[in-house]
Amino acid sequence: MPLVAHNSLPTFQRLKESGHEVLSLDRAMHQDIRELHIGFLNMMPDAALAATEQQFIRMVGSANPIAQFYIYPFSLPALNRGTEAEAHIANHYFRFEQLKEQGLDALIITGANVANPFLDQEAFWGPLMEVVSWADKNVASILCSCLATHALLKHHYGIDRQPLPRKQWGIYSHRINPSGHPLLRDINTRFDVPHSRYNDITREQLEGAGLTVLAASDAAGVHLAVSPDLFRTVYFQGHPEYDAVSILKEYKREVLRYFCGERETGPRYPENYLPPEAEDIMKRFFSAARNAIQSGDELPDFPEDALTVLVDNTWGDTGRAIVNNWLGLVYQLTNLDRRQQFMPGVNPDDPLGLRQ
Repeated sequence: MPLVAHNSLPTFQRLKESGHEVLSLDRAMHQDIRELHIGFLNMMPDAALAATEQQFIRMVGSANPIAQFYIYPFSLPALNRGTEAEAHIANHYFRFEQLKEQGLDALIITGANVANPFLDQEAFWGPLMEVVSWADKNVASILCSCLATHALLKHHYGIDRQPLPRKQWGIYSHRINPSGHPLLRDINTRFDVPHSRYNDITREQLEGAGLTVLAASDAAGVHLAVSPDLFRTVYFQGHPEYDAVSILKEYKREVLRYFCGERETGPRYPENYLPPEAEDIMKRFFSAARNAIQSGDELPDFPEDALTVLVDNTWGDTGRAIVNNWLGLVYQLTNLDRRQQFMPGVNPDDPLGLRQ
């Protein structure tokens, strides 16, 4: 599905330079192909704002060419932003009021950083629920990532996430639920997914509320679940959008926080992510860093380049395939809605005839 660069968002140019098909607005207007309009609520903190934006827009743009994609990033004023992020949002993002007026076909919501033990105590909770309440009635489907999954499950089903004994952090093998669900069409029965979270919603909680678990890991828990109406809301606990180096950059940040005195202990290695040879590289860095601190010298450079060549992306193809299936379902449903809302004789709770 070709992306349409319909505003000056720098991500469009970066994706085009890396080989993705991105149409200019003028070129898109001269092609006879269906459009899909996707809202993208980016709640990530400033340091990850642009990277997350690019990751999700790339996933959408990597899908099959059945439509032109117009992506509309927006954020919430209640989120605390620095000057640079505020300028990026002001220059390249849309306002929710604009998007409500023009309408959207589907919505993607990212995770966010939190400061309170309960999600409904966060300053962004009210504005987020306003977006969700509107989207529940006005878009074909909502796709949630990480904290957004926890927030919507709390909102829709009263499910409270549970703190984990330690951070779930690394790459984990998952198996699919062989249910024939359309989101799993042509998906490998086993695949990897990155996780990075301190809280969990369990299979028992999800299934107890009537949701369907589509992919889970013995080590990391549920990755993918859907609402009882098949795909109106899609819930990811993992991060299929991550780049190969996303967890490495997170690990680097935590290591540097340790040496700057912002955390008491050094972070553990992300599970199933760095190969054995990376351990020797990090032992040398830790030794050099401790010596530098003792002698009052500057910290040595973190060996990011040496580690980058050692990490692999073992999840990207599957993540794109699931998103591709999701977009295909959105396309079918919006086509149906635009032709005749729900055609005579079609079950309004299952307009695409997906239930077996």
